[in-house]
This record gives sequence, C-alpha cells and structure tokens, in this order.
Amino acid sequence: MRSFERGVWPLAQVPGTVTRTLARIDVGRGAETLHAAQMPGLLSELALRARVASVKASSALEGIVVPDDRRADRIIAGAAARLRTRNEQELAGYRDALDYVWQTEWQPLNVGLVLHLHRLLLAHTVAAPAAGVLKPEDNLVVDKHADGSRTVRFTPVAASQTPYFMKELIDRYVDEVGRDAQHPVLLVGLAILDLLVIHPFEDGNGRVARILTSALLSQGGYTVGRYVSLEQLVAETDERYYAALLTSTSGWHDAQHDPWPWLEYFVEQLARAYAIFEERATSARGAGSKRDRVKDHVLRHAPARFRIADLRSALPGIGDGTIRNALDDLRREGRVDVDGTGRGATWTRS
Repeated sequence: MRSFERGVWPLAQVPGTVTRTLARIDVGRGAETLHAAQMPGLLSELALRARVASVKASSALEGIVVPDDRRADRIIAGAAARLRTRNEQELAGYRDALDYVWQTEWQPLNVGLVLHLHRLLLAHTVAAPAAGVLKPEDNLVVDKHADGSRTVRFTPVAASQTPYFMKELIDRYVDEVGRDAQHPVLLVGLAILDLLVIHPFEDGNGRVARILTSALLSQGGYTVGRYVSLEQLVAETDERYYAALLTSTSGWHDAQHDPWPWLEYFVEQLARAYAIFEERATSARGAGSKRDRVKDHVLRHAPARFRIADLRSALPGIGDGTIRNALDDLRREGRVDVDGTGRGATWTRS
C-alpha cells in the first residue's frame, strides 16, 4: 500500500534500464499474440509444461518437494488417488490455486480473490493454518541459518492493521490501473512488493504472491506466464529475488523505501520469459526435421552442460526418442560427450 501513496509516488522517473526492458517486454507481448494465432498447438504444449514447472518451482522455493518426480507429476495431473504427505498436499494446493487463475474468470481483483487463492492453496493440507483467513497474530519474516539461528529480514504489517492495508492496497492498485498513466507491469510489481510486506497470512504468502503475479500480469495483457514458468525463473535466481525484496522493503513502513531494485529484477525476469518463449516458438517453426532441430538447439542455444530434460523443456513437441537419437548422432560426430546413463546423464558440448 505504501508504494501507491501519491506523496511518495516512486514512478515519476523510470530508470533508463527499466524503460528499455519494458520495451523488450512489449515487443515480446506482440510476438506472443502472433504465435497464439498461428501456432495454437504449440502453445497448448507449452502451457502444460509451464503448469508443471510452476507448481514444482514455487513449492520448492518454500522447501516443499516431492522427491519422486513421477509421483509429483501424477499429483499435478490430478491422477493421485491419495495425498500421502504434507508436501504432496501442498503441491496439490498450489496446482488448484494456479489452475483457478488460468482457467476461470476470476476478475475483478478484490480482497476476496486473495483470500480464495489462499483457501485453495491450503485446502488439501492437514493441520495447516486457517485457510483463506488473514493472520490473527503479528508475524515476522526471518532467515534461518545453518547453525539454527535466525535473523529478522523484515517486520510485516501488524495483524490488527492487515485488513485495512489489504483493502487500501487493492483499491489504490485498481485506481492506478484505471488511470492508465503508468506501465501496467510496473504497477503489478509494486502491488506484489506491497503484498509481500503486508504478509497477510500465517503461511503461504510467497506462493499466493507468485500466483497473483501471473493473474495480474494476465489481466494487463501479459500472459507469457501461461507458457513459460515465471516461478521457475524466480527459483533459478532465488538469491537475487530475495536480495531485491530485502533492499526494496527497507523503510517501507515509513514510505521511505526504494522500489527500483525489486522492479528492476521483476521486469528483467518477465523480459527473460518472453525471450524464452520466442526462442521456443522460433525453434518449433524452424525448417528441417525434428532431429535436425534438436542438433541445432544443442549446438547453438543449449548451455554447455545439459540434460535431456532441458532439451525436452526447450523443444516442445519433440519426443525423448528423437532427442536421444540426435544426441547419439552428435556423440558419434565427436560434438558432445555424455557422463552417466539414463535420466541422470549429463551431456557436454565438446
């Protein structure tokens, strides 16, 4: 809410680096619209993969992991008859909340929507804090260290003030969107920053914020999170994610905070998502056989060390058999090496 107070309005001057990144995002948004019209089959495949990646990555950021990857996939697909552990229950909850924002007409934005997402998130979880209820007591955000000690990262809004701050945040965000005077991506970033400082729930704040990020971006016309997992990009850059939040929350209670470290990180990840989307779409449209497309990706785009799972994610619509055949061709040509066998094998460009 503090980020939307007009007396301390932070968006009067947008740094040049952010302006350039926003321009890349808008170009990506236009390309996404074009690909959606021309390649609906590809987008359906990308959406399925992004859904799985988002559920796993956002949960893993909170230490929620189902070690058996195939078991996790079954839970996300809704094919598991029984949820055996709390981690499995929480994985299913994130699946349901994420599906709600992508598969229903959830608008308009209001406090009730945020409460409903929290309710879905914890609906399967036995002995969880009250689902869909604002925190009854004050809370702290702490860092846990290897020696068991803890350091307070920041102090959220008091429980007694949380209902007021939540309503004010949403009312001010909706008002700014309606004014159409600022780039919508920046407004989403500010809203998520304030939500995380308010920290309205006992548990699940980060996950609700990440789901709401996709919802608000989609509402503004930026739907790339449906096809490229924004949660996975955050997980891959988690140290920068937490560092940016820590820097931008300092002084928030007195409206003396600097939101730009967070906003710069936020827009950079969204631009990165659009770049990944374009690469995958271009690869799918490329000429040549599927085996040739795998080879081209390995030699020109893949990281120096990779696994088959990385290629599967980058090349939707190409089966594992084709990928393995292409890698075998490259290995015989001396252009890649392999370490290990099976699912755990690591490939390296020679």
